[in-house]
Amino acid sequence: MIDLKTTYLGLPLNNPLVASSSPLWENLGNLREFEDAGGAAVILPSLFEEQIELESLHLDRALSMGVDSYAESLSFFPDMQTYNQGPDGYLEHLHRASAAVEIPVIASLNGSSEGGWIRYAGLMQEAGADAIELNIYDIAADSRLNAADLETRYAAIVTAVKQSVRVPVAVKLGPYFTAFANFAERLDAAGVDGIVIFNRFYQPDLDIEELSIAPNLVLSGPEELRLRLHWAAILYGRIKADIAITGGVHTAEDVLKSMMAGASVAMTTSALLKFGIGHASTVLSDLSRWMEEHEYESVRQMRGSLSLRSAPDANAYERANYMKVLSSYPAIRSDSRFEKQER
Repeated sequence: MIDLKTTYLGLPLNNPLVASSSPLWENLGNLREFEDAGGAAVILPSLFEEQIELESLHLDRALSMGVDSYAESLSFFPDMQTYNQGPDGYLEHLHRASAAVEIPVIASLNGSSEGGWIRYAGLMQEAGADAIELNIYDIAADSRLNAADLETRYAAIVTAVKQSVRVPVAVKLGPYFTAFANFAERLDAAGVDGIVIFNRFYQPDLDIEELSIAPNLVLSGPEELRLRLHWAAILYGRIKADIAITGGVHTAEDVLKSMMAGASVAMTTSALLKFGIGHASTVLSDLSRWMEEHEYESVRQMRGSLSLRSAPDANAYERANYMKVLSSYPAIRSDSRFEKQER
């Protein structure tokens, strides 16, 4: 019997397939369907920092400034009073979701500063969250803000929230850190229970006909997984916190790669949006079949087997492999260009 069990944030899970934050989970029926398909845990859609600020009228005042002069500025902001039903509605949905399914339900806070995070982290805990994911989504566009100050601010957020609640806390980060391994160890020292890699920064498109900035959501593809595998493999064994991979997880093969790199869980959403929530069942069936064919008895057995610490060729994760990768693409050969020139 193949053992798919794993643990994440100290929570025992039946398998490593977790649903990442998505509007799908605003519907309790979808949550039950994911559980019935075998999904191990779910992260609810995020409660945004802007919603919390709006409750205290801070953001409302800020948005009102200059509206008469720049009416189009309003289109950049969603209706924060109704998105996710607002802060109070979010907590109510969290409470109902926790009661609707037996799998762990993880709440999500999305922002870039302490703000009301500490208060709402406590309220999420009271509403039944099994854990809290801090989704630190911040574009460092201010040239006066240096990397050290940014990392210090992030670490302060994590520390403050961690100290304010009893439930486990994970932090979801983007990949744009100069020394990501060092920063991950810093968060680990602050006591974070899990590190989720990586946030997908949704960049707006430019509409050249309307001369406007257009929001454009593009679902993840399997090709995005490689960056996550790279850093999971580097971090495995170097931090106590669990590692979660999110972004590019579409198939059982992607889950297997995530486990071998060192992740405790693999998170997916885009695949469920593309193929339906029942796709989770297919992934888990394929996962068990592959493990049986390759004589693996458990997920724990394979975890970290291809990490930096365990890989047969550790140079594959470092600079020594750079030239080898560049020369691995067979379609373009420099000598063929020289031959054409000689002719």
